[in-house]
Amino acid sequence: MLKDITLGQYFPVDSVVHRLDPRTKLLMLIAFIVLIFVINSPACYVLAILFTLLSMMLTKVPVKMYLKSIKPLWFIVIFTALLNMFLTKGTYIVKWGNVGITEEGLILAVKMALRLVMLLCSSAVLTYTTSPIELTDGMEKLLKPFAKIGLPAHELAMMMSIAIRFIPTLIEETEKIMKAQQARGASFDTGSLFERAKALIPMLVPLFISAFRRADDLAMAMESRCYRGGDGRTRMKQIRFKRVDLLGSLVFAGFIVITIIFMILL
Repeated sequence: MLKDITLGQYFPVDSVVHRLDPRTKLLMLIAFIVLIFVINSPACYVLAILFTLLSMMLTKVPVKMYLKSIKPLWFIVIFTALLNMFLTKGTYIVKWGNVGITEEGLILAVKMALRLVMLLCSSAVLTYTTSPIELTDGMEKLLKPFAKIGLPAHELAMMMSIAIRFIPTLIEETEKIMKAQQARGASFDTGSLFERAKALIPMLVPLFISAFRRADDLAMAMESRCYRGGDGRTRMKQIRFKRVDLLGSLVFAGFIVITIIFMILL
C-alpha cells in the first residue's frame, strides 16, 4: 500500500501543463480549490469534473498514477462522506432508531466526496508536472511581495518544497522499517484495528530517528555548499511567463466565468 502513495513525485514528460510557469499552476490550483468548495449546483460540479479530467489528460501522465495518488486516501474520502451522510439533519430516507440517512446528508456526502477527489487530483497535477526546483522558485516568486513586511519568502518556499519532496523518501524508509520488523516476527496485518494501530507504534521511533538524520544530512550538505538563504542567490534557469501561460490563463478564466454564470443562473 505504501508504494501506491505517489504524492510529491515528479513525472518527467513533455506536455502543455509541464511547460506552464509554476506560478501559473500554483495560482490556478489555489483558485480551483476555492472554487470547488464554493460551487453548489450539479451543473457546476459537472464543469469542475470535466475541467479536472481535461487537466489530467493534458499532463500525459498515465491515469494509473492518479489512481495511485487517490487510493491510499480513499478511507478519508469514505469516512468524510459517511459522517456527512449520518450526521446531517433533514428528511430521513432510512432510519434505525435515532440514527439514519437523510436526503440532505446523502447529497452533501456525494458533494464532499467529489470535492476531495477533485482536490487530490488537481494537487497531483501540480506535483506530477512541476520539478522541485521550479516549485520552490514559483513559491518564492509568489511570496516575494510579502517580504516587505518581514515574511521570509525564500525560506518558506524552500521548507514547503522540501516537505513535499521528502514524502516519497519517508514512505520508502517506512516500508524498509516495516519489512525489517516483519522479518523479526512483527505483524501489521493481523488482529483488530486497535491491535494493528498499536503494532505501528514501535515503528515510529526508528522512523523519527531516520527523518532527523536525513534532515541533519541535508542541512550539512546545504552548509557545505555555502547556502546562506535567498540573499544574492542566482538561478541558472529563470522562470518567465510565456505564451502558453497566457493561453492557459485565458482558458482557466473562461472556465471560472462559465462556472460563476451557472452558479448565478441555476
